[in-house]
Amino acid sequence: MSRIESTTFRDSLSVSITVGAYGTAFGAAAVANGFSLLQTCLLSLLTFSGASQFAVIGVLGAGGGAISGIATASLLGMRNGLYGVIMAPTLKVKGFKRIVAAQITIDESTAVALGQEVLGEKAMRQGFWFTGFGVFLFWNLFTLAGALGAQAMGDIRAWGLDSAVPAAFLGLVWPRLKTNRDRILAIGCVLFALAMTPILPAGLPIIATAFIAIVAGLRK
Repeated sequence: MSRIESTTFRDSLSVSITVGAYGTAFGAAAVANGFSLLQTCLLSLLTFSGASQFAVIGVLGAGGGAISGIATASLLGMRNGLYGVIMAPTLKVKGFKRIVAAQITIDESTAVALGQEVLGEKAMRQGFWFTGFGVFLFWNLFTLAGALGAQAMGDIRAWGLDSAVPAAFLGLVWPRLKTNRDRILAIGCVLFALAMTPILPAGLPIIATAFIAIVAGLRK
């Protein structure tokens, strides 16, 4: 393995394990909200989008209908479509491989791939595949573990796993904010999302910040 491949693999593995561990929280939360072990595991295998999965169990667990849960999850999953547009020119995949790529196009695989940009296009592709498959593997393993140990774990927030994903993603995104304008925009979006959380339905504050960033980018 070359030095570049080793660096990319290390970055991918560190993110995969950290994010995958959060699957424990999902597994425990899903079972606590009335999902069976099989339903919980299938949701991770087939949906494979943490925010959307938590939205589904949150809506259904609160007494909402299936349509509301699916609508909320789909709204949160829209960002993955944007990631696909960004990554398509780099991945250049067709056929079945394109379907596989779509399944693992998530926050982390996209962020790690873009983080390897200075190392070249090959490193970006490796970062995407390493991270995508890594997170998929660990997320599903830890989902199973969390579902099996839900009763023994008690309050899942006490484990600190709810901070794993934002901490990992922040570590990837912050170095890419090269200018003060980028940093101010990022901090402004964070403050806006926090302010809107008590007002807007779940998921909308994050989506709203995406549109703010897009508008700001177009005005550069």
